[in-house]
Amino acid sequence: MSYSAINVEDRFDRFSERWSPKIIARLNDTHIKLVRLLGDFVWHSHADTDEGFIVLEGAMSIAFRDGRVDLRAGEMFVVPTGVEHKPSAEAECKVMLIERAGTLNTGDAGGDLTAEDGVWV
Repeated sequence: MSYSAINVEDRFDRFSERWSPKIIARLNDTHIKLVRLLGDFVWHSHADTDEGFIVLEGAMSIAFRDGRVDLRAGEMFVVPTGVEHKPSAEAECKVMLIERAGTLNTGDAGGDLTAEDGVWV
């Protein structure tokens, strides 16, 4: 077995598209993903998994039907299973996602912003 660190900035340099999470590691049944955010995403929920957001660079908001949370670099938030939410970022934001393997970015909403699942970078 070889041992090597994952350089997060190097992985971000390998893609530029937004709202299209890329897997960088697997931890048991969980994927660790990187994603670039800009603008508004779609309202959606994940019926069978929590979704963790860790802001690495920039700032973002996650809207809920009854409120919102604002996050900036160094902060994180976990959206509970089944809670409808809508991420957004006024300027490009780099985020690490932690979610169950096989989770689609648009959850139950589908649509044009649904990214291909299982893409590693």
